[in-house]
Amino acid sequence: MGEVNSPAIEIKNLTVHYGKTPVLWEINCSIPRGILLGILGPNGAGKSTLLKTLLGQLKPIGGETLFFGEKLREKKKKIAYVPQRSSVDWDFPINVENVVLMGRYQKLGMLKWPKKADRQAVHAVLDRVGMLPFARRQISQLSGGQQQRVFIARALLQEADIYLMDEPFAGVDIATEKALIALFAELKKEGKTLCIVHHDLMTVRSYFDWILLLNSCLIDFGPVEEVFHEENLKRAYGSSAYLFTETKKLAQARSTGDE
Repeated sequence: MGEVNSPAIEIKNLTVHYGKTPVLWEINCSIPRGILLGILGPNGAGKSTLLKTLLGQLKPIGGETLFFGEKLREKKKKIAYVPQRSSVDWDFPINVENVVLMGRYQKLGMLKWPKKADRQAVHAVLDRVGMLPFARRQISQLSGGQQQRVFIARALLQEADIYLMDEPFAGVDIATEKALIALFAELKKEGKTLCIVHHDLMTVRSYFDWILLLNSCLIDFGPVEEVFHEENLKRAYGSSAYLFTETKKLAQARSTGDE
C-alpha cells in the first residue's frame, strides 16, 4: 500500500472489550496527517483504551488499524507515546537524562550502549522543552509540570511522525500548558500528527484542528468547527455535563468583562 497518499491513522471497525464488557464499539475514522487531534469524551468513554489499542497494548476483538497504510509492526518506530503521568512510578531512582534516553532504545536495541550523539540528542530535546538544567535531577524531585515535560522530551527523542498523548495537560501549571501547546503547534508545522486525549472543553477550539468525540462508540469526528457543537456535546456528555460547562464559560466571561 502506498504511504504517500494514505492517512496517518486509519481505524476500521475497531471493537474492544474488557472481559465481557464492551469499551469501544465499531470505531471508524481516518485521521489525516499533520493535524492536532483532540480525543474527547466523559470518564470511561474509552479514550485511553483507544490509544492503548492503537499501540498494540490491548488486543481488539474486531477491526484493524493502519498507520500510513501499513500494520503497526511495520510502522512502530514512527509512533511515540506519552502515558498518563499518574501511571508512572515517579519514585523510581533514575534521573531526567536517563528517562529521556529511553526514547532511543527502540532504535538502539536494549543491548547497545548509547553513544555521544545519543546524549547530545537527549540534551537537545531537553532544551526544547525547557528542562536541560534539570538533566541530572532525580525524577522524584520534579514538579508535575516538569515531569510531563520530561516524558514529552522522551517522545521527541524517538523522532516519530505520530504522537499519541494521554492527557498531557493534566495536573500541570498554566505556564507549562501554554509551553506545551506551543511545542505541539511546532510539531504540527513539521508535519507531525498529534492525537491528544483531553478533558478541558474550554480550550478545545483554541488547541485543536480536529476532534474525535467518544462515548464507547464514535459520537462524531472531523474539524473542530464542524464537530464541536452543542448537540454533539450533549450526546457525548449528557445535558448536565454540557450545562455545567456553559455555566463555567459564562462565569469566566463575566469575570473578564467579555460577556
